[in-house]
Amino acid sequence: MSRLNELVRYGGMVLIGVAIYQELQKPPEERTWHGKVMDFFPYEFRVPTVDRLMSRVWNPEDPRIFMPTMFGVGWTVNLGRLYYLLSGKISPEEGNQAA
Repeated sequence: MSRLNELVRYGGMVLIGVAIYQELQKPPEERTWHGKVMDFFPYEFRVPTVDRLMSRVWNPEDPRIFMPTMFGVGWTVNLGRLYYLLSGKISPEEGNQAA
């Protein structure tokens, strides 16, 4: 298991490095400090805000359970969506129709 942890840790560091390199290749006025590495791994290096926290962590209206991370590389669990799905307060079909 420790080898898997090392692999995940090093993979994460590589993705962070690639994301930073990707941003630094852009002209300074075009740098957004958020996006995707290889069109799959989301990254977010902007200063976290309360609005972004709520939209990523507690957003039951969004049909996604895995949201782009608050800060860094990867995903965050949308606890609001998960709670409403597990409690039966909203069905997956209802959420997809609202989107």
